[in-house]
Parts: sequence; C-alpha cells; structure tokens
Amino acid sequence: MAKTLLLIRHAKSDWGDLMLSDFKRPLNHRGEINAPEMAKRLAKRELFPQQFISSPALRAITTAKYFAKELHINPMDIIQEKDIYDALTDSLLDVVNNLDESSNFTALFGHNPGITGLVNYLSNQEISHLPTCGMALLKFPFDQWKMLSSGTGELVFFDFPKNDSFK
Repeated sequence: MAKTLLLIRHAKSDWGDLMLSDFKRPLNHRGEINAPEMAKRLAKRELFPQQFISSPALRAITTAKYFAKELHINPMDIIQEKDIYDALTDSLLDVVNNLDESSNFTALFGHNPGITGLVNYLSNQEISHLPTCGMALLKFPFDQWKMLSSGTGELVFFDFPKNDSFK
C-alpha cells in the first residue's frame, strides 16, 4: 500500500525563561491553542495517522500529544526519536526511510529548518518556511519507506495556523 507522510513542525514555543535549554522549552499560550486546532483540521479532513514519531524536545512531544488527544491516539504510543531533534534534511530522511513498514500513514513532529527542508526535498516544492504548527501532507507511490527520496512525493496539502483559507 502507498505511503503517506504528514510532516508537522512543533507549535509555538515559549522563550520566557532564558535559563531553560532549547531542548526543554515548553509551548507558549499560542502554541497550546494552535496544536489542538491544527489536529482538529486533520480530523475534519478525516486524516488519522497510524503512527506518531516525534522529536523528544519538550515543544515537539507536547505538540504531538495535543494531536494524539484530538485524533484519539494513545499518547503512550508516540515514538520519541532523538535523531529528529536538531536534524537537517538528510538526517530526517534517514529516520523516514527506516520507519516501521506496518504503518502506511505516519506523522512526524520536528523542527525547522529540517522539516521545511524535508518537505521541499521530497516534493520538489519551494515552501520557504513551514510556520510553527504548520503541516504538510505528502503521498508517495511506494509501499516501502526506504523508497522515499528526492522529488518522489506529491504535496497533497500545506496548512498552518494563520491559514484562513481552511477555516
């Protein structure tokens, strides 16, 4: 069965405590509103990923948990992958190419610039910046994750919190 990949950038994070490490930054108020809102948009489109993979950074895993709650997925089933944190396109592609083949629809929660880079690399698009809590859905004509490579994906949609055309 063909593979579908949903790439999601973490929601807006809080920069209020400069003593916190980047890894431990939580979501800010806007991020806590945007994450469930974007997950609801997925549900309205009847898009329910079978698998969630997330950076273990607090802002990413918290975003993933908001999506899990809205999409009725057990948050304990979210797989935390350390290689997503601080990753660029090549590292993210390696994570995707090694996903569990039992899932045909996976959501990956990560960070910029890697997430934007991966969307553009896989789909040959020119998205300049995936905003916080932005998401891009890519479909592939392959039944194995390891087949995903440059330009093999079709960008089905690109959505973000301030995108008024969806509401």
